[in-house]
Amino acid sequence: MRVTRALVFFGLLVAGGPARAQDSAPIEVVVEGEKSAPGASALTRAEVRQVPGAFGDPFRAIEALPGVTPIVSGVPFFYVRGAPPGNVGYFLDGVRVPYLYHIGLGPSVVHPAIVQRVEFHPGGYPARFGRFAGGIVSAEVTAPRDDWHGEGNVRLFDLGGVVEGGFADGRGTVLLGGRYSYTGTILSLLVPEIKLDYRDYQARASYDFGPRDRVSVFSFGAYDLLGEPKDRGLDILFGSEFYRVDLRYDHVFSRDSALRYAVTLGYDQTRLSEFRNGHDEMIGSRVEIVHRASDDVTLRGGADVTVDAFAASDLEHEDPDNPELAQRNALFPERRDIAFGGYADVVAKVARDVEVTPGLRIDLYASGGTTALGVDPRISAVFRVSDDVRIVHAYGLVHQPPSFLGPIPGLVPGDLENGLQTSLQSSAGVEVALPDDVSAGVTFFHNAFFDLTDSLSISSLDPDLTEDRRAQGYAVGMELMLKRRLTRNLGGFVSYTLSRSMRSVGRESFPSAFDRTHVANAAIGYDLGRKWRAGTRAVFYTGTPKAYPANGLIVPPRPKAPERGPAFYRVDLRLEKRWQVGKQGWLSFVTEVMNATLSKETFASGTGEDTTIGPVTIPSVGVEGGF
Repeated sequence: MRVTRALVFFGLLVAGGPARAQDSAPIEVVVEGEKSAPGASALTRAEVRQVPGAFGDPFRAIEALPGVTPIVSGVPFFYVRGAPPGNVGYFLDGVRVPYLYHIGLGPSVVHPAIVQRVEFHPGGYPARFGRFAGGIVSAEVTAPRDDWHGEGNVRLFDLGGVVEGGFADGRGTVLLGGRYSYTGTILSLLVPEIKLDYRDYQARASYDFGPRDRVSVFSFGAYDLLGEPKDRGLDILFGSEFYRVDLRYDHVFSRDSALRYAVTLGYDQTRLSEFRNGHDEMIGSRVEIVHRASDDVTLRGGADVTVDAFAASDLEHEDPDNPELAQRNALFPERRDIAFGGYADVVAKVARDVEVTPGLRIDLYASGGTTALGVDPRISAVFRVSDDVRIVHAYGLVHQPPSFLGPIPGLVPGDLENGLQTSLQSSAGVEVALPDDVSAGVTFFHNAFFDLTDSLSISSLDPDLTEDRRAQGYAVGMELMLKRRLTRNLGGFVSYTLSRSMRSVGRESFPSAFDRTHVANAAIGYDLGRKWRAGTRAVFYTGTPKAYPANGLIVPPRPKAPERGPAFYRVDLRLEKRWQVGKQGWLSFVTEVMNATLSKETFASGTGEDTTIGPVTIPSVGVEGGF
């Protein structure tokens, strides 16, 4: 069954009209027929729920995919095919968000029950994604349903839930969800010198004005706090929050054409220093159109504009002659950034077994009186050798404004004088469907980076946020994936990445500070019978290059083949018992441990003693249920 991906994305039936609960059977057919973009990995909530160490979070399971290089075990920020964390874009139902995870090894910023599907694009992604020079993580939420249903969970460190139902004879729906952590109470007993809190919310309402028209509003937000209790109050080490409101209008012209128009409001804020916050007030608008011209040709296009107003709160008592303060003010000036872009691509079956997707995206950036233009051509192709073998190619040129170390709400550099970051992404691979629902794939990739802002990779030991040092570089490697769905009685996967990520500054060329030659994940899950299911996952990666700190004014050259820190491994465990409650209800007891081996991770300093972290071990015992 051939379906248009955008129709699924809009939550619309191929036959036309907004999806409703009474149409549940056609919805299931559409979702199963959906295809991922060439080179992308797709994760459904049902599969991710069984991944040990992911705690049922679709976003946290991304770290187990090929092409992902972790910074620290358990921390949900990573390098993607050599691109730093600040160059990885996050989208939730088409809305740009600064990050998808709570602080302190926390869960995702939305309850897993509303996440239908997560796609991970390590490179060469579709033209509708832009303004990031690394990978893309895109999540789609569940389509509105007018039958009352819900899901909730209580764990050692938080509780959360989602409930949804309909009104006006099913023409309207409303959804409410959220999560609240009580880690602060637990940590105050175990580690009184640390306070950690996080919470989030989700709300959605939709109304069908006719069989082809739907209006909806989707709002969500997250709050994180890490601090040290002091006699004079709480000393905030890290505090951030962001909120989004997305108002949408969906219209289906025919069974082959659909449109979405949306307006998004946002607010981001992060603590910069004591008594000072950096914040961003954002408004954006986008339009997306899809039209299936024939069985062999689908046209997709759209445009969007975003205005960000950045500022930092002033201190009550400032010393204008303080050079450190002046440097910090120059880094976070009050300014207004504008980004306007448009895209178009064509999914065309040019031969019986060949499908090609050429595309183009153009973005214009303006900040502080400076402008920059990014022209990003893309092309991907799928060659079907047989019913079980496909060859996949994906290529793309992508641009991004300067970025910080990672995705931090409200903190985005605005200096365009040194130009945009540029990445030339290319990959080629083979995908094979094996007997007994087993699939395998191997992909070779090469990414070239120009004018990259990656302080984590090029600084000796202490990254300087105030310095806009640009680097060139590349990443080359091979990715392997072998899997059988974890929802089967016996399922699992093996993922492996062999890569080398290099940087060059001036005439000096050296490995990225977070270059890991080998990264591997292996997981297995088994149905023990009587609704018991057990699973385990092993994680392994080699050490990073040792850093060589400056000695006064003398900065030693970094070797191309440096000494490396020790390798790291850990084992995660999961055990679940499930009960059926009535005809549609269910209840589960879940116990899970990330890093059951209590493994410590070592950061090599290059001189003196190495720095050891951990063991970072997270136990979880909880009860989940739904109706």
